[in-house]
Parts: sequence; C-alpha cells; structure tokens
Amino acid sequence: MKSETLVKQLRNPASAAVAGIIFSVILIVVLVQFHGSVPAGRPSTDWLNDGNRRQGVKTAVSLIPFAGIAFLWFIGVIRTRLGDREDKLFATVFLGSGLLFVALLFLAGALLATVLILFERGIPVGADSLLLLVVFTKSLMGMFGARMAAVFTISVSSIGMRTKILPKWLVALGYLTGVILLLSPPLSNWTQLLFPSWVLLFSVYILVASRHRAADA
Repeated sequence: MKSETLVKQLRNPASAAVAGIIFSVILIVVLVQFHGSVPAGRPSTDWLNDGNRRQGVKTAVSLIPFAGIAFLWFIGVIRTRLGDREDKLFATVFLGSGLLFVALLFLAGALLATVLILFERGIPVGADSLLLLVVFTKSLMGMFGARMAAVFTISVSSIGMRTKILPKWLVALGYLTGVILLLSPPLSNWTQLLFPSWVLLFSVYILVASRHRAADA
C-alpha cells in the first residue's frame, strides 16, 4: 500500500515540476559558470591557469550529471501523465530530442572534464589544442544541443496545445523559444539560457496548477 502511494506521488505533476525546476536551475548555473569562465575567441590557456575560472568550469562539469538526471525524470513524469492522450509522432520527437540533448550535454561535460584531469595530472595541453576542445564543446552546446532543445520545446508546446494541458500564452512562448534556439548563431552563448528559462516557467506553471487542482478537490 505504501509503495503504491509512493509511485503515485512520483508520477504526479508536482514531481515533474520539481524535476524541471531542479534541471533549469542547475543548467543555468552550468551555462553561466562555463561561458563566464571560458573564452572561445583565440588560443589561450589563461582560463586553465586561473584558479577561479578553472574552479568555475569544474563546478559546471560536476553539476552536469545532476542536470541530466533531473531532465530525464522530468521527461518520464510528463510522458506518464500524458498516457493514452500521447500523440505518437510528437511523443517520439519529444522523447528523442530530450535524450539527444542529455547525451550532447554529457559529451560536452566529458570533454571539459578531460581537459581538467589532464591539467591536474600535470600533462600539458597546448593553447591550440585547448582552443579546439573549447570550440568543440561550445559547438556541442550552442549548435547541436540548442537545436535539440528547440525541437524539444516545440514538440512539448505542440503536445500541450493538442491536449489542452498548457495555456495558449505558454504554448506561444514555447514556440517562440524554439524558433529562436533553432535559428540562433551556433556559438551564441547566452541564447542557450532561453531553454532552461522556458523549462523553469513551464515547471512553475505545472506546480501552481497542480496545487490549485488539489485545493479545489
């Protein structure tokens, strides 16, 4: 009986909202720490030799797995709540883009972790090689990751509109966010903050709406 109650609690909208909020806050911290610490304009090892900037990148790398776990939980609870109302086309795109986004995020984190591990072990990393790794990492986030985030946002907004679980203003904002992420320049660093910001707004709406329904019941 207790296990059934626990499962119901983990599947309720508030659970998805909390996971979405955790993911959003962590990803915002990761992006701010990373882009604020690592330049991508010219060959330089300055950020790696600077203790404060290196610590900022290390913090970002250590938080990435938790962002991914929270995002997967967010996806899982939303799919559970949709149930039979889930459209196969949008559901496939929604799930696929979400999984690819997490995979790209983890890959970017692994590249940064490699640089940090080599530095801590006293293995020199040349400025040109470091620049290549940094640009590669930022491309993963800014080009491929942002595009997958755009597809995810648009598909979730479409599902929300078709099932009427989201208000029109939030759907419109989701489409706008998706289009901007889809068309933004590949290395546009701060545009990437749009995705976690939208997920945060989406999650807060779900949390507030679920509490209102619980109060009315």
